[in-house]
Amino acid sequence: METMKINKLEIENVKRVKAVKLEPTANGLTIIGGDNRQGKTSVLDSIAWALGGDRYRPSMPQREGSAIPPTLHIVMSNGLVVERKGKNSDLKVTDPSGKKGGQQLLNEFVEQLAIDLPKFMEASGQEKARTLLRIVGIGDRLSDLERQEKELYNRRQAIGQIADQKAKFAKEQPYYPDAPKDIVSPMELIRQQQEILAKNGENQRKRDKADRFRQSVAFMQSEVESLQAQLARKREELAEAEASLNIALMDAKDLQDMSTAELEASIANIDEVNRKVRANLDKEKAEEDAAEYRNQYAGLTSEIDKVRKDRMALLQSAQLPLPGLSVEDGELTYDGQRWDCMSGSDRLKVATAIVRKLNPKCGFVLLDKLEQMDLQTLREFGAWLEQEGLQAIATRVSTGEECSIIISDGYVEGQERPVTEGKKTEWKVGEF
Repeated sequence: METMKINKLEIENVKRVKAVKLEPTANGLTIIGGDNRQGKTSVLDSIAWALGGDRYRPSMPQREGSAIPPTLHIVMSNGLVVERKGKNSDLKVTDPSGKKGGQQLLNEFVEQLAIDLPKFMEASGQEKARTLLRIVGIGDRLSDLERQEKELYNRRQAIGQIADQKAKFAKEQPYYPDAPKDIVSPMELIRQQQEILAKNGENQRKRDKADRFRQSVAFMQSEVESLQAQLARKREELAEAEASLNIALMDAKDLQDMSTAELEASIANIDEVNRKVRANLDKEKAEEDAAEYRNQYAGLTSEIDKVRKDRMALLQSAQLPLPGLSVEDGELTYDGQRWDCMSGSDRLKVATAIVRKLNPKCGFVLLDKLEQMDLQTLREFGAWLEQEGLQAIATRVSTGEECSIIISDGYVEGQERPVTEGKKTEWKVGEF
């Protein structure tokens, strides 16, 4: 596709310009130099007016003190001739075949940002990014991915905060390694106590029985001594009593009473024991919650990484106008740097590349106030323009060797000045 560039231009009586002729270099940087208020910016404004239409018409286009109306004459690289002249500065566009055309014909190859680059340069980072994404046709999809990433990031951040809180809570909880795993039931302890008390009662009854037999034997022995007459009968009774005694003594010989002191202490301390058990359960639950939220956090991190990879793949698959150009967090970036961190040369590269992408037919761009760049940056930018086959016409407050022409008091220094006769201007040399 043929790109349109400016081959020649002739300007008279526009703003501060008295008479200027210029043949910009086809590829690279053409710098219009000079001191302040000499007419440099007026040259760019004239080009913008001639090619961009009445929206770029200066509020006072005619040079102050001149009785001659403004005249603009531009020849494009394909031979198209653009003129504005006469009292009303009427537009005349003639294509190479001799056919006439108006502003609509110019709009086919003139990109508005090319003649109004400050509009793009001064836009916010988000606006620049939207312009780029609109050009490459991935704005809606990228916005959707960025929205997904932001939502996942916010969810992950919330989950991470909860996980940290749970872990902190678990860490602060006391833990009692000697406490049982389950809550202790007081009824169970009381039941065990009752069983021991019942058994101890049975033991006591056996002891009492033995005591009774012992007393009976003693009583009967006393009777035997006092009642010899009843000796035979009493001997039998004695024999029975002794037999019963032996049996009772054998039953009670090895009996040992069990202590209920431990159970009584357990019953007395059951609230404290259960407090420790609950504390241990709370700590374990908090640790489990923290681990669960950490797992959720890791899962969201994986989802975020996938969305970011999809976003990068989308950008990489798009035909971006400049290697290294991208969009991150809704901001335009170049080689990883946002607009406010880019060098002046990089900003111009980005802006110029985007202008070219907006309208591939437009092969030129107008730049004002390049005095903010040092000479090395100018050389780098000019070399990039030549490499890309682009044309840039720029102004710079300077009279140095980097300038293609120097404008002084509305004229180009060293250039033959026109001879004015009445209202007609005639160039002696270099006529278009």
